[in-house]
Order: sequence, then structure tokens, then C-alpha cells
Amino acid sequence: MAAHPQASEGPLDVPVAQSLRDRWLGLRDRLLMSRRFQRWAARFPLTRPVTRRRTRELFDIAAGFVYSQVLAACVRLGLLERLADGPCSTDRLASLTGLPGDALQRLLAAAASLRLVEPRSGGRYGLGAHGAALLGNPGISAMVRHHALLYADLGDPVALLRDRRGARLATYWPYAAAAHPERLAAADVHDYSELMGESQALIAGDVLDRYSLRGQCSLLDLAGGEGRFAALAAARWPDLQVTLLDLPAVAERARQRLRRSGLQDRVSAVGGDLFAPPPLQGFDVVSLIRVVHDHDDAAALAILETARRALRPGGRLLIAEPMAGTPGAEPVGDAYFGLYLWAMGSGRARRREELQGLLACAGFRASRELRTPRPLLVRLLVAEA
Repeated sequence: MAAHPQASEGPLDVPVAQSLRDRWLGLRDRLLMSRRFQRWAARFPLTRPVTRRRTRELFDIAAGFVYSQVLAACVRLGLLERLADGPCSTDRLASLTGLPGDALQRLLAAAASLRLVEPRSGGRYGLGAHGAALLGNPGISAMVRHHALLYADLGDPVALLRDRRGARLATYWPYAAAAHPERLAAADVHDYSELMGESQALIAGDVLDRYSLRGQCSLLDLAGGEGRFAALAAARWPDLQVTLLDLPAVAERARQRLRRSGLQDRVSAVGGDLFAPPPLQGFDVVSLIRVVHDHDDAAALAILETARRALRPGGRLLIAEPMAGTPGAEPVGDAYFGLYLWAMGSGRARRREELQGLLACAGFRASRELRTPRPLLVRLLVAEA
């Protein structure tokens, strides 16, 4: 008679029938773990390119944090901005950045390997392809600066996963944990409002290029921040009346921005709580731009129900955000946003099917995805009330 396992051994897996795919993957795993197979694959002409590519990919995973810190150093030192007007000598860059020559050379070599900068004639350095693209999207630099909080939380990722209370990133998003977010003061929302404004500016054009608001009379932008998306929509369609709802302190920042842009007569900013909003109804379109993924399922469903009540029958809801399972960008949803939102204390990136399930629960009749030019940054769902 077999002895019973001791309690300290933990629960046993219940045996299940293995599929053909399971058996194949088991064989693959045993081969890849074999040092003998690894040496053979590295030498054999047909497998050598695959082995080299996977070795590079594995090393990039291990070294990714260092790469991100090279980028962070370039952003903090303003190195890329200093190259925006043309190449500079290393002596000039050393003077501008305050780095000693040997440290600057080390940073330039690292940044060049990441295509942030590149060597030019006469021993000078100019922008690389990635550096030039980054300067064209200020929101990326803002996110890199903000990531210092996330990097601090990820200094011990196991500790963060075991207990995220006290994560520094959560203090940056006070509404995520505040019992009464509508009471937050202007100073409480300053930093994250600016960051979200930059983030919205990065994707607003992609969304509105894909979904035309021509012929629509009214748009409600829920949790619209400082009004970057609302302002762009109003500027593109002069007959469109736009209402923005956000926390009172954020809505006041939006009013100030709208006055500076001259759109205050066509875009109104209303202060209120997203979960206990003022009575806003009869809109042709409601937008949620990078909002739903910040919230856990119960809160996300409540937000979608708010959106449905605000729409006229047959009106449309736009959900624009990065999603899990995006082909070719899987790590963005599941790795980056997975841990970012965990540290933030609320939310998760969802697959399209999960969002569509929440939409159905909220009473929307149908939903479909419209392809955007940069799905890594934002994907777009359109749902009918």
C-alpha cells in the first residue's frame, strides 16, 4: 500500500490526459534544456540562425532593465534634445550634460547600440532612428521620466507580487486608492494629469483617423483628463459639441487648457465622480480613452454602464486602449501593463474578447474592433447601445 504524501509536500497535480500538442511541447522543452542539443543546434547550418535569434532574444529579456536605464539616462540628461538641431562633438556633449568624458563615451556607445544616437563624421554624434522618433512623441519621454517610480517598485519584483501595498507607483495615481477621489485637490492631480495629457496626445490622432465623427452632434469624453482628445475631436469637426467629465480638480485643468486653445465655447468640462456621475444623457458618442484598463472588473463594468446610460439609443461607445494578446506586441499587454497596473493597485490589460464580454454585460448590443495604425499603443472597439 502506497504511503500517503506528507502535508508538507503540498497538493499533487491531478493527472490529466495529454493532448498531442502537450506531448510535442514536452519534447520541445526537453530538447531545449539539453546542453548537448544546444551545442548541436548552434553548429548545424539549418538551425544555427534560429539558435542565434533565440539566444539574442533570451539575452534581451535578461538585459532589458539595463537597456531601459540607458534610455532613462538619455532622457534625464536631455541628450536627445541636445542633438535635435544637429550633430555635436563629444566635448560639447560632455559640457552640456556634465558627464566626465569616459562616462559620456560609455553612454554614447550604449545609446548607439539601441539606435538612440549614432556616430557621425568628425567624431560627432547625432540622433539615431529611435532617438528621432522619440523626440517626435513627447509622451514617451514623459513616461520614461515617470518610470522611475515603477523601476523602484520592481527593485524586488517578488516582494511586489506578494504585497503591493506601499508601492510607490500607487501614490502617483491617488484616485486609484482614494476613498473619495472627487475630493482630490489641484496639487494631488497635477503630475498624473500632465502625464495622461501627453499620453492622450500620442494616440488621439490614431483613434480619430480611424473613427470619423462626421455627422455626429455630441460627444461625451469620460475621464477625459485635460482634454487632449476632446479638443482634437472638436477641432476636426466644427459642428460637434463635446462634453468632458473628470474629477473636479482635473476638469478645472481641462477648462484652463480649453481657454488657451479657444475651444471653451464648444467643449465643456464637467467635474464629477466617474462612478456617481451627474445626469449626462442623450449623447451620440461616448469615448473612453485609456480608461477601462486602469480598473478592476467590477469598476470597469460600472464605467461601461455609465457610458451606456449616457448614450442615446443606437449611440456608439469608443473604447481605445492597449490590449492583452495584441499580435506581435504580447509583452506590452501581459508583461509591461501586467506589472505596471499591479504596482498601481488597480486594473489590468484585457483581451478584446474580455472587453466584449464586459460590454455585453453592460447592455451593449454589438461591438467590433476597428484596426488602428499602431495597435501596440492603442486598439479601438466600437460598441452600439
